[in-house]
Amino acid sequence: MEPALLSHLDPRAIAEALGYPAAAIGILIESTGIPFPGETMLIAAAAIAAVGHLDIRVVILFGALGSTLGADIGYLIGRLGGRPVVERFGRFVHISPARLTRAEMFFHFHGDKAVLAGRFVLGVRTWGSVLAGMSRMPFWRFQAFSAIGAVLWASVMGTLGFELGHNW
Repeated sequence: MEPALLSHLDPRAIAEALGYPAAAIGILIESTGIPFPGETMLIAAAAIAAVGHLDIRVVILFGALGSTLGADIGYLIGRLGGRPVVERFGRFVHISPARLTRAEMFFHFHGDKAVLAGRFVLGVRTWGSVLAGMSRMPFWRFQAFSAIGAVLWASVMGTLGFELGHNW
């Protein structure tokens, strides 16, 4: 659920105005742990590519790069700020201390899979990188799973948006 502050944003208008960077910026913001319609912006940019205004391969590339860079920032927030930062700001997106403890335990046992598959799950995509940093997952390992997940995710979402654009 998007916060009321972001409800007035029109991802299609932003994607039309910014072009390729829209595919990167939206998901970069979302991947740092800030609730933002990044996935919608990637899909909108891909739909615009379907009508010939953008190249879908470049849209997907920008989406994957933005996703990876945003996740790296989220990882650093978790690594440097740790649990106190998540407890302080997590309450704004309904992450209670009990929910955070459950997420930490899950991440301890399934961190690699969570980083990879989490790209496809809204809450995990937004907070997974922060949890990875907080749990001290080695950065090289995080980066490998994050990059693979970002390319897969951007390819799937970009293709869906492209097909949507053909039927717009």
